[in-house]
Amino acid sequence: MTSSDRCVYLVDASIYIFRAYYSVPDTLTNTDGQLINALHGFAGFLGSFLDEVKPAHMAVVFDESLTTSFRNDIYPDYKANRESPPDELRQQFAWCRRLVQALGIADFSSAHYEADDLIGTLATRLREQGFSVVILSADKDLAQLISEGDMLWDYSRNRRHTYEKIPAWLGVRAEQVADWLALTGDSVDNIPGVPGIGPKSAAALLQHFPTLDEIYARIDEVTDLEIRGAQRLQNLLREHEAAAQLARRLTGVVCDAELDAGENEVTRRTVAKDDVAAVCDQLGLGRMTSARLSRTIL
Repeated sequence: MTSSDRCVYLVDASIYIFRAYYSVPDTLTNTDGQLINALHGFAGFLGSFLDEVKPAHMAVVFDESLTTSFRNDIYPDYKANRESPPDELRQQFAWCRRLVQALGIADFSSAHYEADDLIGTLATRLREQGFSVVILSADKDLAQLISEGDMLWDYSRNRRHTYEKIPAWLGVRAEQVADWLALTGDSVDNIPGVPGIGPKSAAALLQHFPTLDEIYARIDEVTDLEIRGAQRLQNLLREHEAAAQLARRLTGVVCDAELDAGENEVTRRTVAKDDVAAVCDQLGLGRMTSARLSRTIL
């Protein structure tokens, strides 16, 4: 895939850092004996991506809101099933961010908004400025942000989901993903949804009704649908309407977060090779990694 001058690449950092932490051997340490396996894996991902795509516009988005996002105010149990990252991983997140900055790439985070919301806001603003958007992530929640001409790209596994391909992947259109998740729930984020309604049943409902609101506005029609267990689905929807509406407030990605960002902010900056090499050395990355990253700078 080649870069376009009017294409912006938005990276969901957590996906690639967590993957590296759990897949790269925990024998990689810096001179102080601190673990750098996630940093090393993330650096490898960046080097490979930058070398292949050579993007002119790019941002890496980090999550800092595990228990502090506005969704926790709405639903205190949101993501309550997740454990805090261990200290050795938390430190590596900071080092990964330092590496991104050293490479002249924009980085964003917020304690109030999640990375998804920052990506959604960036995508919306930059699309308005004439950019097509490629989101690098494996998170299906982000499929709701994909418009015509955009792509959700799980880079490490080379899985590419364009707007046109999302229905074949999830069973619903991109615009329906938040409603679909509200019905099915999301165990990863501890969102219960409507008990008893799975992905296929939710998709079947959304093939007949375009939105969750439309389902409830026309709920008497559910039993008329040629769906297996239609009466049961209607009963579940009625019984758990409050849960579905709560879930919908959680599954929708915010696209108007308070964020000072536009074309200027996501344009890659020119940096010196010596500066990149110095940061790589300070972080404990080897010469081969340093040399590879240095070759990708503008």
